[in-house]
Amino acid sequence: MMDDADRIIGLYERHARGFDQDRVKSLFERAWLDRFLTSLPADSAILDLGCGSGEPIARYFIAAGYAVTGVDSSPAMIALCRTRFAGQNWIVGDMRTLALGRRFDGILAWDSYFHLRQDDQRRMFAVFGAHAGPTAALMFTSGPRGGESTGSYRGEPLYHAGLEPAEYRSLLAAQDFGVVAQASEDASLGGRTAWLARRG
Repeated sequence: MMDDADRIIGLYERHARGFDQDRVKSLFERAWLDRFLTSLPADSAILDLGCGSGEPIARYFIAAGYAVTGVDSSPAMIALCRTRFAGQNWIVGDMRTLALGRRFDGILAWDSYFHLRQDDQRRMFAVFGAHAGPTAALMFTSGPRGGESTGSYRGEPLYHAGLEPAEYRSLLAAQDFGVVAQASEDASLGGRTAWLARRG
């Protein structure tokens, strides 16, 4: 039987255009995005996991001269990305089973990773590691603490989960990532908890 975690993919597919309209485009995340980009060499390749419609984050990276490979489980979201940014690489896929056979200078999982179950979050660190170059930056948003919660989007349940901060640090270290910056329930990010790490 499907539960709220299983329904995330279908929810975003059903509401792709609505989500694109609702998504705040003001780049309130800019300070964190800039900190992420300063960790990368010029002309770097970025892997955006759960890229959504590409607005506004992928657009910001592309405008700054970075090559983006975006992955999202929603074909409707990826169709929007392909229409808007035809010169980039857009893939319909599940981040949990991703195996692209290449490595990136930066990996982002912003407002996507925290929709995974706790065990899937743990397993994702092997996926991050398999796609990260030797000095790659990794940035993601998580739950602020261990547990599960359910919000709502357009009248449907919206699942989130988190691990304890110490466990995130341990999982990062196991893939040779060191924490560069971390903020819990940051008001400037609308209450998000964000992590920036660097490999090597």
